Amino acid sequence: MKITADIRYIGVNDHKVDLFEGQYTVPHGMAYNSYAILDEKIAIMDTVDAAFTEEWLGNMVEVLAGRTPDYLIVQHMEPDHSANILQFVHAYPQAKIVASAKAFGMMQSFFGTDFADKQIVVGEGDTLSLGKHVLTFVTAPMVHWPEVIVTYDSTDKVLFSADGFGKFGAPDVEEPWADEARRYYIGIVGKYGAQVQNLLKKAAGLDIQTICPLHGPVLTENLGYYLGLYNTWSSYAAEEEGVVLAYTSIYGNTKTAVLQLAEKLKANGCANVAVYDLARCDMAQAVADAFRYSKLVLATTTYNADIFPFMRMFIDHLTERNFQNRTVAFIENGSWAPMAAKVMKAMLEKCKNLTYTDTTVKIISALNAESTAQLDALAAELSQ
Repeated sequence: MKITADIRYIGVNDHKVDLFEGQYTVPHGMAYNSYAILDEKIAIMDTVDAAFTEEWLGNMVEVLAGRTPDYLIVQHMEPDHSANILQFVHAYPQAKIVASAKAFGMMQSFFGTDFADKQIVVGEGDTLSLGKHVLTFVTAPMVHWPEVIVTYDSTDKVLFSADGFGKFGAPDVEEPWADEARRYYIGIVGKYGAQVQNLLKKAAGLDIQTICPLHGPVLTENLGYYLGLYNTWSSYAAEEEGVVLAYTSIYGNTKTAVLQLAEKLKANGCANVAVYDLARCDMAQAVADAFRYSKLVLATTTYNADIFPFMRMFIDHLTERNFQNRTVAFIENGSWAPMAAKVMKAMLEKCKNLTYTDTTVKIISALNAESTAQLDALAAELSQ
């Protein structure tokens, strides 16, 4: 794929992977992106996953058309992007490797060598001239690994953004960008909002016309839309007004209460109501929507003097990713000693700027007139 007159796509699509990073379902596969900048000197931007060595090398040979690369630029050392560094060195032993100092340390760990005779160590503001293309390196520590750099080509005004602006799903599948980009961002990068904000501030000073991430499609139009979403996600602001109802239910009584609450919210005019059975849903999607919408209802049973395991897992996912700036409500169920609301609130104590509803719904085994009235009150409160 031709991105600009001198930049070519040489990445691969993976439609065999079922769980990305061993935990995220990817029904539309993944892309492992790599790029070639063809100039007086040639730079290859990152490698791909180990399962695609031959395809990637073949893509490179086709684009190079008999030439040999001068540089391999390593922006990020996760194996889905760095696994083929050694294979590249074997194929092109004269090429230099350009990376941060931390990346070379990681190469020692992964490959048993830091390629000392091939190193070009770069940091903030360093440049590399390929001829008419001048690359400027920008450090992006903890977005989402400590060694990360991104690269700006001032000639074609292209930002090679490492894992930033990536998404689940291979580009040869048509689907809306935001949903799978959100699930990707919140799941993988969400903890590091402050670091993403720092990178966005650096990017604001660049004239960017194309974004080339390491996952997902190359972005060439409406870049303000993508940058705006990243600013929202990384500042932990609600993307939209809406209510997420996340629940676990053993015998169906808590589920009944949640479904009734959902109908009451819709009747009160709430346009966005998302319901998740945490024992059965895509947990990453539930987490992403908790960050997407402005209000969250947590509904679960008291279980072994604690809370049901899937709810504990869900709240752990939220707190691990710095969940904040939301309105939270509780529905608890218990047959003799309900304490789920107390446990859930204690788990959320580390979160910033949470507002709790005045109403907590307390169910003793099953809904009755009192707890149904509490549902009505909670629906009214969340609908304000």
